[in-house]
Amino acid sequence: MARINLLPWRENLRRQRKRNFYLMLLATVLLAALTLVLWHLQVQAEIEYQDARNGFLRNEIAKVNTKIREIRNIEKRREQLIARMNVIQALQVSRPMVVHMFDELVKTIPDGVYLDQLTQTGEKVALNGWAQSNARISAYMRNIDRSLWLADAQLKVIQNKDDKADDPGAMARFTLELKQANPNGPVEGEDGEGEEAGGRVAQGKR
Repeated sequence: MARINLLPWRENLRRQRKRNFYLMLLATVLLAALTLVLWHLQVQAEIEYQDARNGFLRNEIAKVNTKIREIRNIEKRREQLIARMNVIQALQVSRPMVVHMFDELVKTIPDGVYLDQLTQTGEKVALNGWAQSNARISAYMRNIDRSLWLADAQLKVIQNKDDKADDPGAMARFTLELKQANPNGPVEGEDGEGEEAGGRVAQGKR
């Protein structure tokens, strides 16, 4: 019976299998490395894309903030302009009223009454002066009530001296408070009140 030696063949087969194993292991390592590189590149690309989007959003937010500041500055300037316009309008309205008020003060003051101080706060006016008698002060108050530009005269202080008539100390010191009126403004109330206001105007004109 012939004998066959299988040892060399088995040794070759073992070497071939070992070579194939190392080749597969190397291929697996290379494939894993390639996969890792591709994954890293993809993640890096996504990070760069997100950074680009974040940069775009920051730029847009900066533009919006700039526009908001400009809008606030415009609104502030607008409020300042409106305030100036209101002041100018108030001055334009009050300027002729002041002229009329001083004109009425001169027209309504009777003989024997002298003013030495005038103080105005808004529509309220305080007058300080001297009068030869209480009747002169009463006449002055009646003239103020008939005026178109003055109203609501009220006597606050009066001081009488019992000296000689030709002595300045004998005159009565008084303080009147009144309001500045505007006959050109709208008349409030019913028709009857409007007629009463019209009658007062006519009386003032006489």
